[in-house]
Amino acid sequence: MTSVALAVTDGMLHFELALACEVFGSGPPGGADSWYRLSLCGPGAVRAGRFRLEPDHGLDRLVDADTVIVPGWVDVDQPPPTELVDAVRAAHEAGARVASLCTGAFVLAAAGLLDGRRATTHWAHTGVLAERHPRVAVDPDVLYVDNGSVLTSAGKAAAMDLCLHLVRLDHGSAVANALARRLVVPPHRDGGQAQFVTTPVPAPGNHPLAELFPWVMGRLDQPLTVEDLARRARMSSRNLGRHFKSVTGTSPLRWLLVQRIRHAQELLETTDDTVDTIAAATGMGTATTLRRHFHRTVGVPPDAYRRTFRARKRPGADHPRPVRSTP
Repeated sequence: MTSVALAVTDGMLHFELALACEVFGSGPPGGADSWYRLSLCGPGAVRAGRFRLEPDHGLDRLVDADTVIVPGWVDVDQPPPTELVDAVRAAHEAGARVASLCTGAFVLAAAGLLDGRRATTHWAHTGVLAERHPRVAVDPDVLYVDNGSVLTSAGKAAAMDLCLHLVRLDHGSAVANALARRLVVPPHRDGGQAQFVTTPVPAPGNHPLAELFPWVMGRLDQPLTVEDLARRARMSSRNLGRHFKSVTGTSPLRWLLVQRIRHAQELLETTDDTVDTIAAATGMGTATTLRRHFHRTVGVPPDAYRRTFRARKRPGADHPRPVRSTP
Protein backbone atom coordinates (compact mmCIF):
# COMPACT_ATOMS: atom_id res chain seq x y z
CA MET A 1 0.00 0.00 0.00
CA THR A 2 1.41 3.39 -1.04
CA SER A 3 1.52 6.14 1.58
CA VAL A 4 0.34 9.63 0.63
CA ALA A 5 0.81 12.54 3.02
CA LEU A 6 -0.94 15.89 2.71
CA ALA A 7 1.10 18.75 4.13
CA VAL A 8 -1.36 21.02 5.95
CA THR A 9 -0.85 24.33 7.75
CA ASP A 10 -2.93 27.43 8.36
CA GLY A 11 -3.60 29.20 5.07
CA MET A 12 -4.22 26.18 2.86
CA LEU A 13 -7.04 26.30 0.29
CA HIS A 14 -9.76 23.91 1.38
CA PHE A 15 -10.94 23.02 -2.15
CA GLU A 16 -7.63 21.47 -3.20
CA LEU A 17 -7.20 19.87 0.22
CA ALA A 18 -10.63 18.21 0.07
CA LEU A 19 -10.07 17.15 -3.53
CA ALA A 20 -6.84 15.34 -2.65
CA CYS A 21 -8.54 13.68 0.33
CA GLU A 22 -11.33 12.43 -1.92
CA VAL A 23 -8.96 10.99 -4.53
CA PHE A 24 -6.41 9.36 -2.24
CA GLY A 25 -8.43 8.86 0.94
CA SER A 26 -11.61 7.21 -0.32
CA GLY A 27 -11.89 3.53 -1.08
CA PRO A 28 -10.34 2.14 -4.27
CA PRO A 29 -12.39 2.12 -7.48
CA GLY A 30 -13.20 -1.09 -9.30
CA GLY A 31 -10.17 -2.84 -10.75
CA ALA A 32 -7.65 -1.56 -8.20
CA ASP A 33 -5.59 -4.29 -6.54
CA SER A 34 -4.46 -1.95 -3.76
CA TRP A 35 -4.89 1.67 -2.78
CA TYR A 36 -3.33 4.53 -0.87
CA ARG A 37 -2.81 5.01 2.85
CA LEU A 38 -3.58 8.70 3.40
CA SER A 39 -2.43 10.84 6.31
CA LEU A 40 -2.54 14.55 7.11
CA CYS A 41 0.67 16.04 8.46
CA GLY A 42 0.73 19.45 10.12
CA PRO A 43 2.13 21.44 13.04
CA GLY A 44 -1.09 21.03 15.06
CA ALA A 45 -4.72 21.98 14.63
CA VAL A 46 -4.95 24.14 11.51
CA ARG A 47 -7.60 26.11 9.67
CA ALA A 48 -8.34 25.76 5.96
CA GLY A 49 -10.92 28.37 5.07
CA ARG A 50 -13.84 27.79 7.46
CA PHE A 51 -12.70 24.29 8.36
CA ARG A 52 -10.62 23.16 11.31
CA LEU A 53 -8.37 20.16 10.78
CA GLU A 54 -6.68 17.82 13.24
CA PRO A 55 -3.62 16.35 11.48
CA ASP A 56 -2.68 12.73 12.06
CA HIS A 57 1.02 13.51 12.45
CA GLY A 58 3.47 16.38 12.61
CA LEU A 59 5.20 17.80 9.58
CA ASP A 60 8.29 15.77 10.45
CA ARG A 61 6.44 12.63 9.29
CA LEU A 62 6.38 13.82 5.68
CA VAL A 63 9.76 12.13 5.24
CA ASP A 64 8.08 8.73 5.71
CA ALA A 65 5.64 9.16 2.81
CA ASP A 66 6.01 7.81 -0.71
CA THR A 67 4.11 10.82 -2.08
CA VAL A 68 3.69 14.26 -0.53
CA ILE A 69 0.87 16.54 -1.67
CA VAL A 70 1.05 20.29 -0.98
CA PRO A 71 -2.41 21.90 -1.44
CA GLY A 72 -2.93 25.46 -2.61
CA TRP A 73 -1.49 28.32 -0.60
CA VAL A 74 -4.10 31.04 0.01
CA ASP A 75 -1.90 34.17 0.06
CA VAL A 76 0.97 34.11 -2.42
CA ASP A 77 2.08 37.53 -1.21
CA GLN A 78 3.10 35.97 2.09
CA PRO A 79 6.05 33.56 2.34
CA PRO A 80 5.00 30.03 3.34
CA PRO A 81 5.96 28.89 6.86
CA THR A 82 9.60 27.91 7.18
CA GLU A 83 8.74 24.66 8.95
CA LEU A 84 6.51 23.65 6.02
CA VAL A 85 9.17 24.51 3.44
CA ASP A 86 11.85 22.62 5.38
CA ALA A 87 9.62 19.56 5.84
CA VAL A 88 8.73 19.38 2.13
CA ARG A 89 12.38 19.74 1.15
CA ALA A 90 13.39 17.00 3.60
CA ALA A 91 10.71 14.66 2.26
CA HIS A 92 11.95 15.12 -1.30
CA GLU A 93 15.54 14.55 -0.23
CA ALA A 94 14.37 11.35 1.47
CA GLY A 95 13.01 10.11 -1.87
CA ALA A 96 9.37 11.17 -1.79
CA ARG A 97 7.50 12.18 -4.93
CA VAL A 98 6.26 15.73 -4.23
CA ALA A 99 3.27 17.30 -5.96
CA SER A 100 1.74 20.73 -5.51
CA LEU A 101 -1.84 21.70 -6.27
CA CYS A 102 -2.56 25.19 -7.58
CA THR A 103 -0.56 27.79 -5.61
CA GLY A 104 1.12 25.05 -3.60
CA ALA A 105 3.83 25.54 -6.23
CA PHE A 106 5.02 28.55 -4.19
CA VAL A 107 5.90 26.17 -1.36
CA LEU A 108 7.86 23.90 -3.68
CA ALA A 109 9.61 26.90 -5.20
CA ALA A 110 10.57 28.22 -1.75
CA ALA A 111 12.00 24.78 -0.98
CA GLY A 112 14.16 24.97 -4.11
CA LEU A 113 12.50 21.93 -5.68
CA LEU A 114 11.52 23.82 -8.83
CA ASP A 115 14.90 25.38 -9.58
CA GLY A 116 15.91 24.49 -13.12
CA ARG A 117 12.60 22.73 -13.68
CA ARG A 118 9.48 23.51 -15.65
CA ALA A 119 6.46 24.21 -13.43
CA THR A 120 3.03 25.78 -13.39
CA THR A 121 0.48 27.23 -11.01
CA HIS A 122 -2.85 29.07 -11.24
CA TRP A 123 -2.79 31.32 -14.31
CA ALA A 124 -3.45 34.42 -12.18
CA HIS A 125 -0.19 33.85 -10.29
CA THR A 126 2.22 32.51 -12.92
CA GLY A 127 3.75 35.95 -13.40
CA VAL A 128 4.39 36.32 -9.67
CA LEU A 129 5.94 32.86 -9.46
CA ALA A 130 8.25 33.59 -12.39
CA GLU A 131 9.29 36.98 -11.01
CA ARG A 132 9.90 35.73 -7.47
CA HIS A 133 11.71 32.56 -8.55
CA PRO A 134 13.63 33.33 -11.77
CA ARG A 135 15.32 29.91 -11.79
CA VAL A 136 11.94 28.25 -12.33
CA ALA A 137 10.74 27.77 -15.94
CA VAL A 138 7.10 28.76 -15.39
CA ASP A 139 4.68 27.48 -18.04
CA PRO A 140 1.35 29.36 -17.82
CA ASP A 141 -0.42 27.33 -20.51
CA VAL A 142 -0.59 23.76 -19.17
CA LEU A 143 -2.85 21.94 -16.73
CA TYR A 144 0.02 20.21 -14.96
CA VAL A 145 3.73 19.49 -15.29
CA ASP A 146 5.36 16.15 -14.48
CA ASN A 147 9.08 16.25 -13.76
CA GLY A 148 9.13 12.73 -12.36
CA SER A 149 9.73 13.27 -8.65
CA VAL A 150 8.32 16.83 -8.67
CA LEU A 151 4.92 17.71 -10.12
CA THR A 152 2.87 20.92 -10.20
CA SER A 153 -0.68 21.68 -11.26
CA ALA A 154 -2.49 24.75 -12.47
CA GLY A 155 -5.43 26.21 -10.58
CA LYS A 156 -8.47 24.62 -8.96
CA ALA A 157 -9.93 21.96 -11.27
CA ALA A 158 -6.46 21.25 -12.71
CA ALA A 159 -5.61 19.86 -9.27
CA MET A 160 -7.99 17.01 -10.11
CA ASP A 161 -6.19 16.51 -13.43
CA LEU A 162 -2.90 16.09 -11.61
CA CYS A 163 -4.35 13.78 -8.93
CA LEU A 164 -5.86 11.53 -11.60
CA HIS A 165 -2.53 11.64 -13.42
CA LEU A 166 -0.83 10.30 -10.28
CA VAL A 167 -3.41 7.53 -10.01
CA ARG A 168 -2.84 6.71 -13.68
CA LEU A 169 0.91 6.45 -13.12
CA ASP A 170 0.47 4.22 -10.08
CA HIS A 171 -2.44 2.02 -11.15
CA GLY A 172 -2.94 2.46 -14.89
CA SER A 173 -5.55 4.09 -17.09
CA ALA A 174 -8.35 1.61 -16.38
CA VAL A 175 -8.30 2.35 -12.64
CA ALA A 176 -7.92 6.11 -13.21
CA ASN A 177 -10.88 6.03 -15.60
CA ALA A 178 -12.97 4.09 -13.08
CA LEU A 179 -12.14 6.64 -10.40
CA ALA A 180 -12.99 9.52 -12.75
CA ARG A 181 -16.37 7.94 -13.47
CA ARG A 182 -17.05 7.62 -9.75
CA LEU A 183 -16.13 11.28 -9.24
CA VAL A 184 -18.11 12.28 -12.35
CA VAL A 185 -15.16 14.13 -13.89
CA PRO A 186 -13.29 13.70 -17.20
CA PRO A 187 -10.46 11.16 -16.87
CA HIS A 188 -8.21 13.38 -18.96
CA ARG A 189 -8.55 16.88 -20.37
CA ASP A 190 -6.55 18.14 -23.32
CA GLY A 191 -5.34 21.66 -23.80
CA GLY A 192 -3.95 24.09 -21.28
CA GLN A 193 -5.27 26.49 -18.71
CA ALA A 194 -5.12 29.36 -21.19
CA GLN A 195 -8.54 28.24 -22.36
CA PHE A 196 -9.92 29.05 -18.90
CA VAL A 197 -8.44 32.51 -18.44
CA THR A 198 -11.47 34.29 -19.86
CA THR A 199 -13.84 31.38 -20.51
CA PRO A 200 -15.36 29.36 -17.65
CA VAL A 201 -15.29 25.56 -17.75
CA PRO A 202 -18.51 24.54 -19.54
CA ALA A 203 -21.09 22.76 -17.45
CA PRO A 204 -22.16 19.32 -18.72
CA GLY A 205 -24.78 19.78 -21.42
CA ASN A 206 -24.13 23.51 -21.58
CA HIS A 207 -22.05 23.67 -24.77
CA PRO A 208 -22.63 22.79 -28.43
CA LEU A 209 -20.56 19.60 -28.28
CA ALA A 210 -22.27 18.02 -25.27
CA GLU A 211 -24.12 15.44 -27.36
CA LEU A 212 -21.26 14.88 -29.79
CA PHE A 213 -18.70 13.63 -27.25
CA PRO A 214 -20.59 10.50 -26.07
CA TRP A 215 -21.57 9.76 -29.70
CA VAL A 216 -17.90 9.73 -30.69
CA MET A 217 -16.83 7.68 -27.65
CA GLY A 218 -19.25 4.97 -28.70
CA ARG A 219 -17.74 4.83 -32.20
CA LEU A 220 -13.99 4.88 -31.64
CA ASP A 221 -13.67 1.72 -33.73
CA GLN A 222 -14.91 3.57 -36.79
CA PRO A 223 -12.84 5.75 -39.20
CA LEU A 224 -14.37 9.07 -38.18
CA THR A 225 -13.40 12.29 -39.96
CA VAL A 226 -13.83 15.95 -39.07
CA GLU A 227 -16.64 16.06 -41.61
CA ASP A 228 -18.38 13.16 -39.83
CA LEU A 229 -18.17 15.01 -36.52
CA ALA A 230 -19.34 18.27 -38.06
CA ARG A 231 -22.28 16.55 -39.72
CA ARG A 232 -23.29 14.94 -36.44
CA ALA A 233 -22.98 18.27 -34.60
CA ARG A 234 -24.99 19.97 -37.37
CA MET A 235 -22.39 22.63 -38.04
CA SER A 236 -19.66 23.42 -40.52
CA SER A 237 -16.16 21.99 -40.08
CA ARG A 238 -14.90 25.49 -39.36
CA ASN A 239 -17.46 26.07 -36.60
CA LEU A 240 -16.68 22.62 -35.20
CA GLY A 241 -13.01 23.50 -34.95
CA ARG A 242 -13.79 26.76 -33.20
CA HIS A 243 -16.08 25.07 -30.66
CA PHE A 244 -13.53 22.30 -30.04
CA LYS A 245 -10.82 24.86 -29.31
CA SER A 246 -13.12 26.70 -26.91
CA VAL A 247 -14.36 23.62 -25.06
CA THR A 248 -11.36 21.27 -25.10
CA GLY A 249 -8.43 23.56 -25.91
CA THR A 250 -7.42 21.43 -28.88
CA SER A 251 -8.50 20.44 -32.41
CA PRO A 252 -11.10 17.75 -33.29
CA LEU A 253 -8.51 15.38 -34.76
CA ARG A 254 -6.11 15.77 -31.85
CA TRP A 255 -8.94 15.18 -29.36
CA LEU A 256 -10.09 12.12 -31.31
CA LEU A 257 -6.57 10.69 -31.43
CA VAL A 258 -6.15 11.06 -27.67
CA GLN A 259 -9.47 9.28 -27.05
CA ARG A 260 -8.32 6.41 -29.29
CA ILE A 261 -4.99 6.20 -27.44
CA ARG A 262 -6.76 6.27 -24.07
CA HIS A 263 -9.02 3.42 -25.17
CA ALA A 264 -5.99 1.48 -26.40
CA GLN A 265 -4.28 1.94 -23.04
CA GLU A 266 -7.31 0.55 -21.23
CA LEU A 267 -7.54 -2.46 -23.56
CA LEU A 268 -3.82 -3.15 -23.15
CA GLU A 269 -4.24 -3.14 -19.38
CA THR A 270 -7.46 -5.12 -19.09
CA THR A 271 -7.49 -7.60 -21.99
CA ASP A 272 -5.21 -10.11 -23.73
CA ASP A 273 -6.24 -8.82 -27.15
CA THR A 274 -3.49 -8.62 -29.74
CA VAL A 275 -2.23 -5.25 -30.92
CA ASP A 276 -3.96 -5.92 -34.24
CA THR A 277 -7.29 -6.45 -32.47
CA ILE A 278 -6.82 -3.34 -30.35
CA ALA A 279 -5.90 -1.32 -33.44
CA ALA A 280 -9.23 -2.30 -35.01
CA ALA A 281 -11.17 -1.65 -31.79
CA THR A 282 -9.72 1.86 -31.50
CA GLY A 283 -10.15 2.88 -35.12
CA MET A 284 -6.41 2.85 -35.85
CA GLY A 285 -6.82 0.33 -38.65
CA THR A 286 -3.51 -1.52 -38.42
CA ALA A 287 -1.06 -2.48 -35.70
CA THR A 288 1.61 -0.42 -37.46
CA THR A 289 -0.53 2.72 -37.25
CA LEU A 290 -1.39 2.09 -33.62
CA ARG A 291 2.24 1.49 -32.69
CA ARG A 292 3.36 4.69 -34.42
CA HIS A 293 0.77 6.94 -32.78
CA PHE A 294 0.96 5.17 -29.42
CA HIS A 295 4.75 5.44 -29.19
CA ARG A 296 4.76 9.07 -30.27
CA THR A 297 1.98 10.04 -27.83
CA VAL A 298 2.66 7.85 -24.79
CA GLY A 299 6.41 7.51 -25.13
CA VAL A 300 6.68 3.69 -25.26
CA PRO A 301 5.41 0.94 -27.62
CA PRO A 302 2.08 -0.77 -26.78
CA ASP A 303 3.78 -4.03 -25.77
CA ALA A 304 6.07 -2.25 -23.31
CA TYR A 305 3.12 -0.33 -21.89
CA ARG A 306 1.20 -3.57 -21.35
CA ARG A 307 4.13 -5.22 -19.56
CA THR A 308 4.54 -2.23 -17.27
CA PHE A 309 0.95 -1.94 -16.12
CA ARG A 310 0.36 -5.67 -15.94
CA ALA A 311 3.29 -5.70 -13.50
CA ARG A 312 1.68 -2.87 -11.47
CA LYS A 313 4.97 -1.19 -10.65
CA ARG A 314 5.32 0.68 -7.41
CA PRO A 315 5.08 4.52 -7.53
CA GLY A 316 8.40 6.14 -8.25
CA ALA A 317 9.64 3.27 -10.40
CA ASP A 318 10.24 3.79 -14.09
CA HIS A 319 6.95 4.08 -15.94
CA PRO A 320 5.72 5.12 -19.37
CA ARG A 321 5.12 8.79 -19.94
CA PRO A 322 1.35 9.49 -19.91
CA VAL A 323 -0.50 11.15 -22.74
CA ARG A 324 0.57 14.78 -22.74
CA SER A 325 -1.80 17.37 -21.30
CA THR A 326 -1.13 19.74 -24.17
CA PRO A 327 -1.62 19.15 -27.88
